[in-house]
Amino acid sequence: MTSPLERMQAELEPIGRAPSGGYRRFAWTAEDAALREWFTGQARARGMDVVRDRAGNLWAWSGDPDAAVAAGRPGLVLGSHLDSVPDGGAFDGPLGVVSAFAALDAVRAAGAEPGRPIGIACFGDEEGARFGVACAGSKLLTGALDADRARGLADADGTTMAEAMAAGGLDPAGAGRDEEALRRVGAFVELHVEQGRLLSGPHATGAPVGVASSIVAHGRWRLDLHGRADHAGTTRLPDRDDPMLALATVITAARTAAERRDAVATVGKVLVHPNGVNAIPSLVTAWLDARGPVPGVVRELVAEVGEAAGTAPVEESWIPPTVFDEDLRDRLAQVLAGPDGVPAPVLPTGAGHDAGILAAAGVPTAMLFVRNPTGVSHSPAEHAEPEDCAAGVAALARVVQALA
Repeated sequence: MTSPLERMQAELEPIGRAPSGGYRRFAWTAEDAALREWFTGQARARGMDVVRDRAGNLWAWSGDPDAAVAAGRPGLVLGSHLDSVPDGGAFDGPLGVVSAFAALDAVRAAGAEPGRPIGIACFGDEEGARFGVACAGSKLLTGALDADRARGLADADGTTMAEAMAAGGLDPAGAGRDEEALRRVGAFVELHVEQGRLLSGPHATGAPVGVASSIVAHGRWRLDLHGRADHAGTTRLPDRDDPMLALATVITAARTAAERRDAVATVGKVLVHPNGVNAIPSLVTAWLDARGPVPGVVRELVAEVGEAAGTAPVEESWIPPTVFDEDLRDRLAQVLAGPDGVPAPVLPTGAGHDAGILAAAGVPTAMLFVRNPTGVSHSPAEHAEPEDCAAGVAALARVVQALA
């Protein structure tokens, strides 16, 4: 007999499935529309009201959030996102959404009466796979992403975010910080599959669920490497101006610069023009992802890569380090203590999340991580065992009972 969690996961499984076995669920696409429809259906099946904020994020509410704000007790919100990186896994994002619904079911089945409304959020464009800016939905909501800049962002086909939003039924002119949506959130808790092995590695305590302490600084930069298009067969090597050599320098310089610092760096996306097998490129555009606990060190790394390549990296996204609400973090670690009374493990992460954006905006925020046996993420191999997912739902239900 399958659990409600497993049934919801099975319903989501075919949406955006790629031949690789991973997922291609990008913002404001047909797949995104199907995911939003699924979310709305799950909420309404539970008697929840669904509203869309000015950034296009979805909020399902059990109870009246506006009345709660007037009474000085705004709601407790759970949730995550449903979009993916190219060929991403099934757990990054969706586990937090399905677990939120399953936790609400568990709280109701236990006969608990929350003292404030419970919301479930589905943030849009968290991965930034289509328009290049991570956590675009939550950044727009909080004002961390300028609305004019967001509207002008374009995908690989030249479609702007404004055009994509309009096609998805959202008025792009109204996109931006949404005070009404924010004031309804008294606290936000995001459950997520762990994207690493602190819960499953050799020094793990055996706990299936941990509490996040912080998110390291991270950003994305674009490097435009110019050359001269020419014939691959007739142009002598000394006469070539080949930007692919500069790309090789970027890749190796990023690795070397990161190794010398407490940081990581990746060139994970490249566009080549004209992209012909027998043509020397005229332009190579590479995107650098760099992360580390110290913002200045990350920026030093990026500058070093640009200097090695002879070009100035263009910053497309930057998120400073985030420390989650310490009182809330410590309280949840105690709430989720094991039978022996030992608090749940507290661990940092190098991955960005909507929770980090809300925390930076002043919303009391916490994160829970569900154990990942291999630590692999952003890949079809991403995984969490069913019993660990169930433990995550139980933990989230305990959090609701403790905070609401």
